[in-house]
Amino acid sequence: MSTTLPRVLRPIAEVAAEAGLEPAEIVPYGLHAAKVRLEALARRTSRPGGHVVLVTAITPTPPGEGKTVTAIGLAQGLRRLGARTVLCLRQPSLGPVFGMKGGATGGGRCTVEPAVAINLHFTGDFHAVTAANNLLAAMLDDHLHRRRDPLLDPRQVTHRRVLDVNDRALRHAVVGLGGVVREEHFDITAASEVMAVLALAADYADLRRRLGRIIVGTTRDGTPVTADDLRAAGAMAVLLRDALQPNLVQTQEGGPALVHAGPFGNIAHGTSSLLSLRLARALAEFAVVEAGFGADLGAEKFANVVGACGGPQPAAAVVVVTVRALRHHGGAAADRLSVPDLEAVTAGLPQLRHHVQIVQRLGMRPVVCVNRFASDTAGEIDAILAAARAQGVPAAVCDAYHTGGAGAEDLARLVQEAAARGPLPEGGRLYGPDTPLRAKVEAVARQIYGAAGVAFAETAARQLEDAERRGFGRLPVCIAKTQYSLTDRPHIRGVPEGFTLPVREVAVRGGAGFVLVLVGDVMTMPALPARPRAWEIDLDGDGTVRGLD
Repeated sequence: MSTTLPRVLRPIAEVAAEAGLEPAEIVPYGLHAAKVRLEALARRTSRPGGHVVLVTAITPTPPGEGKTVTAIGLAQGLRRLGARTVLCLRQPSLGPVFGMKGGATGGGRCTVEPAVAINLHFTGDFHAVTAANNLLAAMLDDHLHRRRDPLLDPRQVTHRRVLDVNDRALRHAVVGLGGVVREEHFDITAASEVMAVLALAADYADLRRRLGRIIVGTTRDGTPVTADDLRAAGAMAVLLRDALQPNLVQTQEGGPALVHAGPFGNIAHGTSSLLSLRLARALAEFAVVEAGFGADLGAEKFANVVGACGGPQPAAAVVVVTVRALRHHGGAAADRLSVPDLEAVTAGLPQLRHHVQIVQRLGMRPVVCVNRFASDTAGEIDAILAAARAQGVPAAVCDAYHTGGAGAEDLARLVQEAAARGPLPEGGRLYGPDTPLRAKVEAVARQIYGAAGVAFAETAARQLEDAERRGFGRLPVCIAKTQYSLTDRPHIRGVPEGFTLPVREVAVRGGAGFVLVLVGDVMTMPALPARPRAWEIDLDGDGTVRGLD
């Protein structure tokens, strides 16, 4: 399928003007993208912020739920209703683009443009993160080679090199042959702490401070060693100077969109940069932001991790659901998810109820969005709408994929009504900074996942105690687990009960400002699938990119 622009795009200066930005506040990257100078936000800090609308979903399924399409469609729908709206999305990672997922800029009549550029090198932000991360790695190994103080223990190095591709061969490697030999593990760029730092930094000074606090390993007595100890953070900040500026592009219907930063939703907090969200709120009545995966990961981390860094409380949360997804959670076979099955949909409805309860527990007013597919039947859709309304939750069917913003107008109206009421008076963050780390993990496991309890491996328990002892106990926890289940096991569908969440390892992310809690087998360097999307991506003689759709 040809990846061609669906319409004539507006010059980026026009998009900036609609958003309320002055010409001097943007730095154009070609005709259809621009960086927004940080001064643009600084000049607008006194303005009351617009409503934040979080787009989340039920537990992801293999066919996908269309969360990005819904976020773009909602922004387009709000704009059609006359509301000043700015969309906030993460940047795509090249690993999934050439691996299993393909392009990550939406689909159908709901895309952010220029899609080819956004899906590929864009403004170079991912490359800057890769370079900054690997500069720190190089300085770390040189520090080891020269035996500088503080003397790192080569067996306790925790900082890893990164690359923005899926590469199974780099998961386990050996570096330093001819010098200080040690085992190395590569991560994908989107999983690096530097990416999380970029996404959470408030300004240049905060970026520099956070980079300096990245823990790269320990000495033999267990004392943490940081990027500042290696005198690397200043140079890293220079590499990330331009990357910190949000990227302005447009939706397919010409509305402003900020596509910036790309932390993974299982190993990190999984949403676009805090800077882009603050800018969107300062510019518009509605800031529509997508969070990674289901509400158990994306919405929970938005409330407890982004919120702890000064992120705003969303007034409303759109919970995206599809008929196919509920067939999956209701027990339908993988090869029959496109076959009408009202019984399976009904059996899968507890999944929807659970995620609605999650966003309510986090203080957000839920709005259910049924993202319609061709194989859906009227009876199945009616069953979902009835279930949502039985919970007292407004619900709408969305046809934005086929009809753009027009197909999301009903959803947009419900979102306007919910946002006007403001956040729920009860709910919000699950814990305060003074809550012990172990109790923070248990709060998320029990109140969000529905676990009966948590089993801490001996190593994890010791690491939690060490984190508390070294002064990191006030940080929020970021639980890294599979996105495909409420449990740690990806094959468990629906809403299981009575399970125990196993915590195997804990790591302090001093720069990002959270304690990473590893549950199950979380992959930080994905592999290419048996049929990678790279096979389908090609370049024509006239320069047309094919296969990114």
